[in-house]
Formats: sequence, structure tokens, C-alpha cells
Amino acid sequence: MEGKEEGVKLGANKFSERQPIGTSAQTDKDYKEAPPAPLFEPGELKSWSFYRAGIAEFIATFLFLYITVLTVMGVTKPGTSKCSTVGIQGIAWAFGGMIFALVYCTAGISGGHINPAVTFGLFLARKLSLTRAVFYIIMQCLGAICGAGVVKGFQGSHNYELQGGGANVVNHGYTKGDGLGAEIVGTFVLVYTVFSATDAKRNARDSHVPILAPLPIGFAVFLVHLATIPITGTGINPARSLGTAIIFNKDHAWDDHWIFWVGPFIGAALAAVYHQIVIRAIPFKSRA
Repeated sequence: MEGKEEGVKLGANKFSERQPIGTSAQTDKDYKEAPPAPLFEPGELKSWSFYRAGIAEFIATFLFLYITVLTVMGVTKPGTSKCSTVGIQGIAWAFGGMIFALVYCTAGISGGHINPAVTFGLFLARKLSLTRAVFYIIMQCLGAICGAGVVKGFQGSHNYELQGGGANVVNHGYTKGDGLGAEIVGTFVLVYTVFSATDAKRNARDSHVPILAPLPIGFAVFLVHLATIPITGTGINPARSLGTAIIFNKDHAWDDHWIFWVGPFIGAALAAVYHQIVIRAIPFKSRA
């Protein structure tokens, strides 16, 4: 019996994982850990579903930038007060709401990443191959550039540049270290939520509790934006930061740009390590 338990066998700790009250018993027959994705999978390159997933990531990121950056433009438009527009709360809702909608639409096609940091975290957890991860990140960045470009076309170059182009920068009163820390913690919250909301074991164990994964993911994005818009404008998505920086293309946007790649990737890596090693204890599970 002990050999069949999915417990952490470290030292004297031989107890199986605690089950929340109200859930049915979980056994190995109900759930088996999915095998890790191969590092390279050349066969993917011959599959239409591989390219379809990349196109879905491109379109989703394009729509994400289009809606969210237009919302930012409306709030920062000269001559208007935040009370006459949606305000910071509206910006946060636009980002969180679009993630909710787009993850819901694309989860069954590409997994609904829409963010290189999410893709990187899932790659570290061996949820997808390096081939697919690189392809996703490229398509996400291209979609973000196109989305920001369409917004600039609607706004006109003068208004777009006057309103900052929605580019991420470290705001006055904060240091680069503050910005980096905000991006690390904010991305950790997002990617940890992604892991938790899409955890196959949790879904099997709590099958009687309906969980719509895009909802907590979108809500996490909303809350992170509320907290960190005053610091960095909230990146937590390198594609979003890259797209606006390329289209805006001003020195002060590029000066801080490294923060919006390094911070999210560190946050995603920490979330992957925390969920896979601490929460799920995958490296320490007995292999019966």
C-alpha cells in the first residue's frame, strides 16, 4: 500500500498529500502524471496543428494589444481627466478581461499562452517542447507588434507619441530595482495562477467543483495591474512590452526595456520551480 501512495518520501515524512475537506479520495488509478514533453520534437514541424497553434497565439496577442493599448490611449489622452475615462481601474479590467476572453478562446488550440513568460514557465515545467516554445514566443511578439501598430494607425503618429504609446517604463519616483522587483513578483502571481488553474491533478481530484481556468488567470492579471501600473505601467508580458516599444521607438522606452524581459522570465521561472517542486513535489514522488 505504501508503494502506491503519491507522497513525499523525504526523511521521516511518509504521509501522503493532504486532501481538502469535501473531495473524494484520489488514487493513482484516477490520475497519472503526464510524461514530460521532449526537448526537441521535429515531428511537430510537419503537423498543421503546430502552425495552427502559432497562428492562434499571433491573433490572440494582436487582439490583446489592440484592445489594451487603445484603452491606455483613451485614459492618457490630453485634455481629459481620469474621471472622464475608464481610469486606471478600467485599464486593469481591459488587460484582465482580454486575457480571460482570449485564454477561453484559444486554450483548446494553443493552450492560450499569449505571453512569452507563461510559455517560458510552462517550458521549464516540461509542458511543451523547446521547438513549440520558441515558435510561440516569436508569434506572440509579432502579434504584439502588429497590434500596437494598428493602434498607432488609428491614433495618428502625433497623438500616439504624445500619449506615450502605451510603452512600459519605470515611472518617476521609482528605481530600476523597484521596477524589476515589481515585474518579478507580478509575473510570479500570474504564472503561479496559470499552473494552479490548469493543474490536471487538481482537476481530477476536484472534478465536482467546476473551475473555468481563464477566470482566475484573467483576475490575476487584473489585480497585478492594479498594484503595479503606478510603478512600471505593468509589463508581466515581454511581447506586450516589446510591441509597444518598437512602435513607440523612443530612447526612454528602450532604456528600461530589459526590465520587462528579465523580470517576467525570472518571475515565471520562480513560479515554475515553486509549483513543480514545492507544491507538487514532482522530483520527490515515489515511482511505484
